[in-house]
Amino acid sequence: MAGAPDTPSPDNPAPEVAAPAAVSGSFGAVFLTTFTTVFLAELGDKTQLAALLLSAESGRPVLVFIGASLALISSSLVGVILGRWLSRVMPPQQLERLAGILMIGLGLWLGRQAAVTMLPLT
Repeated sequence: MAGAPDTPSPDNPAPEVAAPAAVSGSFGAVFLTTFTTVFLAELGDKTQLAALLLSAESGRPVLVFIGASLALISSSLVGVILGRWLSRVMPPQQLERLAGILMIGLGLWLGRQAAVTMLPLT
C-alpha cells in the first residue's frame, strides 16, 4: 500500500512544497494580474489625457501612440528594476509597508494640493 500523498514512498519520493504565491506564479497569472492592474490604474489618468490632447492637436495618432507606448514602457522598466532591487535589500513585509506608506503619503499630498486649488481666492 502506498503512503499518504505528503509522505515519501517509492511512488512519491519526496513531498512537494508549494511556493508562496507572492514569490512565483504561472506566466499567465502574473501577466494577467500585471496587465489588469496597470491598465485599470492608467485609465483616465494624466498620461491618457495627455495622449488624447497630443493626438487631437498633432493629427498624428499613430506617432502619439508609439511615443506614449515607449514612454510607458520606459517608466515601467524603471519601476520593475527598482522593485527588483528593493526586493533584494528588504523583506517583503517591509516593502509592502513602505509601499503602503508611500501611497498614503501621495494621497494626502495630492488631496492637499486639490484642496488648496479649490479654496476661493479672496
